[in-house]
Amino acid sequence: MSEFVHYQQVSEVPGLVLSTARFADFSFDRHFHLDFHVGLVSEGIQRQGVNGKSVLLGPGCIALMPPGEIHDGMAEDGGEYTLKTFRLSQALVAREAEEISGRPRAPELTGAVLKDPMLAGLLVRLHDAMHHDGGADGLDVQTQWLTLLETLLRQSRAIVPERVPGGLSPGQWSRVRDYCYSRLAEKITLEELAGLCGLGRFQFLKQFKLTIGMTPHAWLLRLRLERACELLLQGSQAIASVAQAVGFYDQSHFNRAFRQAYGVAPSRFRA
Repeated sequence: MSEFVHYQQVSEVPGLVLSTARFADFSFDRHFHLDFHVGLVSEGIQRQGVNGKSVLLGPGCIALMPPGEIHDGMAEDGGEYTLKTFRLSQALVAREAEEISGRPRAPELTGAVLKDPMLAGLLVRLHDAMHHDGGADGLDVQTQWLTLLETLLRQSRAIVPERVPGGLSPGQWSRVRDYCYSRLAEKITLEELAGLCGLGRFQFLKQFKLTIGMTPHAWLLRLRLERACELLLQGSQAIASVAQAVGFYDQSHFNRAFRQAYGVAPSRFRA
Protein backbone atom coordinates (compact mmCIF):
# COMPACT_ATOMS: atom_id res chain seq x y z
CA MET A 1 0.00 0.00 0.00
CA SER A 2 1.37 3.45 -0.90
CA GLU A 3 1.92 6.11 1.74
CA PHE A 4 -0.61 8.91 2.10
CA VAL A 5 -1.74 11.62 4.52
CA HIS A 6 -5.19 13.25 4.58
CA TYR A 7 -6.37 16.15 6.77
CA GLN A 8 -9.99 17.19 7.25
CA GLN A 9 -11.46 20.07 9.24
CA VAL A 10 -14.73 19.33 11.04
CA SER A 11 -16.76 22.48 10.52
CA GLU A 12 -19.36 21.58 13.16
CA VAL A 13 -16.62 21.39 15.82
CA PRO A 14 -14.45 24.51 15.41
CA GLY A 15 -10.85 23.71 16.30
CA LEU A 16 -11.04 19.99 15.41
CA VAL A 17 -8.98 18.54 12.57
CA LEU A 18 -8.91 14.85 11.66
CA SER A 19 -5.93 13.21 10.03
CA THR A 20 -5.57 9.77 8.51
CA ALA A 21 -2.22 8.49 7.27
CA ARG A 22 -0.47 5.35 6.11
CA PHE A 23 3.30 5.30 6.67
CA ALA A 24 6.14 2.88 5.93
CA ASP A 25 9.38 4.63 4.95
CA PHE A 26 8.42 8.08 6.25
CA SER A 27 9.46 8.93 9.81
CA PHE A 28 8.72 11.95 12.00
CA ASP A 29 11.74 13.87 13.25
CA ARG A 30 11.58 15.22 16.78
CA HIS A 31 8.88 17.85 16.84
CA PHE A 32 5.99 19.29 18.88
CA HIS A 33 2.48 20.62 18.31
CA LEU A 34 0.57 23.68 19.48
CA ASP A 35 -2.64 21.68 19.75
CA PHE A 36 -3.70 18.57 21.70
CA HIS A 37 -3.37 15.29 19.78
CA VAL A 38 -5.21 12.04 20.32
CA GLY A 39 -3.44 9.40 18.23
CA LEU A 40 -4.67 5.92 17.31
CA VAL A 41 -2.73 3.29 15.35
CA SER A 42 -5.46 1.15 13.78
CA GLU A 43 -3.11 -1.17 11.84
CA GLY A 44 0.56 -2.02 12.31
CA ILE A 45 2.92 -0.64 14.95
CA GLN A 46 4.46 2.81 15.43
CA ARG A 47 7.56 3.32 17.58
CA GLN A 48 7.45 6.67 19.32
CA GLY A 49 10.17 8.41 21.30
CA VAL A 50 8.86 10.72 24.03
CA ASN A 51 10.22 11.89 27.39
CA GLY A 52 13.38 9.86 26.93
CA LYS A 53 11.43 6.64 26.48
CA SER A 54 10.61 4.50 23.46
CA VAL A 55 7.06 3.19 23.33
CA LEU A 56 5.21 1.01 20.86
CA LEU A 57 1.75 2.09 19.73
CA GLY A 58 -0.58 -0.41 18.09
CA PRO A 59 -4.29 -1.24 17.95
CA GLY A 60 -5.88 -0.82 21.37
CA CYS A 61 -3.56 2.01 22.44
CA ILE A 62 -4.42 5.73 22.68
CA ALA A 63 -1.61 8.28 22.60
CA LEU A 64 -2.41 11.59 24.31
CA MET A 65 0.03 14.30 23.26
CA PRO A 66 -0.32 17.72 24.94
CA PRO A 67 0.86 20.96 23.35
CA GLY A 68 4.63 21.45 23.42
CA GLU A 69 5.63 17.84 24.17
CA ILE A 70 8.58 16.79 21.98
CA HIS A 71 8.36 13.39 20.30
CA ASP A 72 9.09 11.48 17.11
CA GLY A 73 7.56 8.49 15.33
CA MET A 74 8.40 5.76 12.82
CA ALA A 75 7.27 2.36 11.62
CA GLU A 76 8.49 -0.55 13.74
CA ASP A 77 10.95 -2.95 12.09
CA GLY A 78 10.33 -1.82 8.54
CA GLY A 79 6.59 -2.43 8.68
CA GLU A 80 3.66 -0.20 7.78
CA TYR A 81 1.09 1.42 10.03
CA THR A 82 -2.11 3.43 9.79
CA LEU A 83 -2.41 6.45 12.07
CA LYS A 84 -5.68 8.25 12.84
CA THR A 85 -5.46 11.47 14.82
CA PHE A 86 -7.85 13.95 16.43
CA ARG A 87 -6.12 17.35 16.55
CA LEU A 88 -7.88 19.60 19.09
CA SER A 89 -7.02 23.28 19.43
CA GLN A 90 -6.33 24.53 22.94
CA ALA A 91 -9.43 26.74 22.69
CA LEU A 92 -11.59 23.71 21.79
CA VAL A 93 -10.23 21.64 24.70
CA ALA A 94 -10.82 24.51 27.12
CA ARG A 95 -14.36 25.07 25.84
CA GLU A 96 -15.40 21.43 25.94
CA ALA A 97 -13.68 20.78 29.28
CA GLU A 98 -15.53 23.72 30.86
CA GLU A 99 -18.87 22.30 29.69
CA ILE A 100 -18.03 18.81 30.96
CA SER A 101 -16.55 19.86 34.29
CA GLY A 102 -18.61 22.96 34.98
CA ARG A 103 -15.39 24.82 35.83
CA PRO A 104 -14.21 27.84 33.78
CA ARG A 105 -10.58 26.76 33.88
CA ALA A 106 -8.46 25.18 31.14
CA PRO A 107 -7.48 21.60 32.06
CA GLU A 108 -3.88 20.63 32.75
CA LEU A 109 -3.06 18.28 29.90
CA THR A 110 -0.29 15.70 30.24
CA GLY A 111 1.06 13.08 27.88
CA ALA A 112 0.02 9.46 28.32
CA VAL A 113 -0.47 6.18 26.52
CA LEU A 114 -3.74 4.53 27.49
CA LYS A 115 -4.09 0.81 26.83
CA ASP A 116 -7.83 0.48 26.45
CA PRO A 117 -8.93 -1.58 23.42
CA MET A 118 -12.63 -0.84 23.90
CA LEU A 119 -12.17 2.93 24.13
CA ALA A 120 -9.64 2.88 21.27
CA GLY A 121 -12.12 0.99 19.10
CA LEU A 122 -14.86 3.50 19.85
CA LEU A 123 -12.55 6.40 18.99
CA VAL A 124 -11.54 4.79 15.69
CA ARG A 125 -15.21 4.33 14.79
CA LEU A 126 -15.97 7.95 15.75
CA HIS A 127 -13.03 9.14 13.62
CA ASP A 128 -14.33 7.11 10.67
CA ALA A 129 -17.88 8.40 11.15
CA MET A 130 -16.74 12.02 11.19
CA HIS A 131 -14.55 11.40 8.15
CA HIS A 132 -16.90 9.38 5.97
CA ASP A 133 -20.11 11.20 6.89
CA GLY A 134 -18.43 14.53 6.27
CA GLY A 135 -18.92 16.08 9.68
CA ALA A 136 -20.32 15.89 13.17
CA ASP A 137 -23.79 17.40 12.99
CA GLY A 138 -25.72 14.18 13.58
CA LEU A 139 -27.11 13.48 17.04
CA ASP A 140 -25.28 10.14 17.24
CA VAL A 141 -21.88 11.59 16.34
CA GLN A 142 -22.36 14.58 18.64
CA THR A 143 -23.21 12.25 21.50
CA GLN A 144 -20.20 10.01 20.84
CA TRP A 145 -17.86 12.99 20.54
CA LEU A 146 -18.81 14.56 23.86
CA THR A 147 -19.02 11.24 25.72
CA LEU A 148 -15.66 9.93 24.48
CA LEU A 149 -13.91 13.25 25.05
CA GLU A 150 -15.19 13.24 28.64
CA THR A 151 -13.83 9.70 29.07
CA LEU A 152 -10.42 10.68 27.70
CA LEU A 153 -10.09 13.79 29.84
CA ARG A 154 -11.24 11.90 32.93
CA GLN A 155 -8.88 8.97 32.38
CA SER A 156 -5.96 11.33 31.82
CA ARG A 157 -6.95 13.09 35.08
CA ALA A 158 -7.27 16.43 33.27
CA ILE A 159 -10.77 17.08 34.64
CA VAL A 160 -13.31 15.92 37.19
CA PRO A 161 -16.73 15.75 35.47
CA GLU A 162 -19.49 17.95 36.86
CA ARG A 163 -21.84 16.15 39.22
CA VAL A 164 -25.24 15.58 37.64
CA PRO A 165 -27.95 16.32 40.24
CA GLY A 166 -30.70 14.13 38.80
CA GLY A 167 -32.90 13.45 35.80
CA LEU A 168 -34.97 15.78 33.65
CA SER A 169 -38.04 17.38 35.15
CA PRO A 170 -41.44 16.37 33.72
CA GLY A 171 -41.61 19.70 31.92
CA GLN A 172 -38.18 19.29 30.36
CA TRP A 173 -38.97 15.75 29.21
CA SER A 174 -42.29 16.88 27.76
CA ARG A 175 -40.60 19.64 25.72
CA VAL A 176 -37.98 17.24 24.35
CA ARG A 177 -40.55 14.57 23.49
CA ASP A 178 -42.94 16.98 21.77
CA TYR A 179 -40.10 18.62 19.85
CA CYS A 180 -38.89 15.27 18.49
CA TYR A 181 -42.40 14.03 17.63
CA SER A 182 -43.10 17.17 15.59
CA ARG A 183 -39.75 17.18 13.73
CA LEU A 184 -39.09 13.53 12.87
CA ALA A 185 -38.33 14.37 9.24
CA GLU A 186 -35.74 16.97 10.24
CA LYS A 187 -32.19 16.77 11.52
CA ILE A 188 -32.23 17.16 15.31
CA THR A 189 -29.07 18.14 17.14
CA LEU A 190 -27.88 17.63 20.68
CA GLU A 191 -27.53 21.38 21.12
CA GLU A 192 -31.19 21.92 20.19
CA LEU A 193 -32.44 19.35 22.69
CA ALA A 194 -30.20 20.62 25.47
CA GLY A 195 -31.37 24.18 24.77
CA LEU A 196 -35.01 23.15 25.24
CA CYS A 197 -34.10 22.15 28.80
CA GLY A 198 -31.83 25.12 29.54
CA LEU A 199 -28.87 22.76 29.98
CA GLY A 200 -25.41 22.29 28.52
CA ARG A 201 -24.97 19.36 26.15
CA PHE A 202 -23.02 17.17 28.57
CA GLN A 203 -25.40 17.70 31.49
CA PHE A 204 -28.38 17.07 29.19
CA LEU A 205 -26.87 13.77 28.02
CA LYS A 206 -26.44 12.56 31.58
CA GLN A 207 -29.85 13.72 32.81
CA PHE A 208 -31.64 12.32 29.76
CA LYS A 209 -30.12 8.88 30.30
CA LEU A 210 -30.96 8.99 34.00
CA THR A 211 -34.58 9.78 33.10
CA ILE A 212 -35.16 7.52 30.10
CA GLY A 213 -32.52 4.81 30.41
CA MET A 214 -31.32 5.39 26.82
CA THR A 215 -29.16 7.99 25.10
CA PRO A 216 -31.05 10.71 23.18
CA HIS A 217 -29.83 9.20 19.90
CA ALA A 218 -30.99 5.67 20.76
CA TRP A 219 -34.39 6.94 21.90
CA LEU A 220 -34.87 9.14 18.81
CA LEU A 221 -33.77 6.31 16.50
CA ARG A 222 -36.38 4.00 18.02
CA LEU A 223 -39.05 6.69 17.77
CA ARG A 224 -38.26 7.12 14.07
CA LEU A 225 -38.40 3.38 13.45
CA GLU A 226 -41.69 2.98 15.34
CA ARG A 227 -43.24 5.75 13.27
CA ALA A 228 -41.86 4.07 10.14
CA CYS A 229 -43.69 0.89 11.14
CA GLU A 230 -46.98 2.79 11.30
CA LEU A 231 -46.42 4.32 7.85
CA LEU A 232 -45.38 1.01 6.31
CA LEU A 233 -48.50 -0.72 7.61
CA GLN A 234 -50.68 1.97 6.02
CA GLY A 235 -49.20 0.84 2.70
CA SER A 236 -49.72 4.14 0.89
CA GLN A 237 -46.09 5.29 0.65
CA ALA A 238 -43.01 3.89 -1.02
CA ILE A 239 -40.27 2.72 1.35
CA ALA A 240 -37.99 5.56 0.24
CA SER A 241 -40.72 8.07 1.11
CA VAL A 242 -41.26 6.48 4.51
CA ALA A 243 -37.53 6.65 5.20
CA GLN A 244 -37.45 10.38 4.41
CA ALA A 245 -40.62 11.04 6.40
CA VAL A 246 -38.96 9.78 9.58
CA GLY A 247 -35.60 11.46 9.06
CA PHE A 248 -33.53 8.91 7.12
CA TYR A 249 -32.03 10.51 4.02
CA ASP A 250 -30.01 7.40 3.17
CA GLN A 251 -32.30 4.46 2.40
CA SER A 252 -29.53 1.89 2.95
CA HIS A 253 -29.05 3.31 6.46
CA PHE A 254 -32.79 3.05 7.03
CA ASN A 255 -32.82 -0.56 5.84
CA ARG A 256 -29.91 -1.52 8.13
CA ALA A 257 -31.41 0.19 11.18
CA PHE A 258 -34.84 -1.35 10.53
CA ARG A 259 -33.46 -4.86 10.08
CA GLN A 260 -31.38 -4.54 13.24
CA ALA A 261 -34.42 -3.41 15.23
CA TYR A 262 -37.06 -5.80 13.89
CA GLY A 263 -35.16 -8.65 12.25
CA VAL A 264 -36.61 -8.11 8.78
CA ALA A 265 -36.20 -5.57 5.96
CA PRO A 266 -38.87 -2.83 5.64
CA SER A 267 -40.19 -4.53 2.49
CA ARG A 268 -40.89 -7.71 4.45
CA PHE A 269 -42.51 -5.90 7.39
CA ARG A 270 -45.63 -4.98 5.44
CA ALA A 271 -45.69 -8.01 3.17
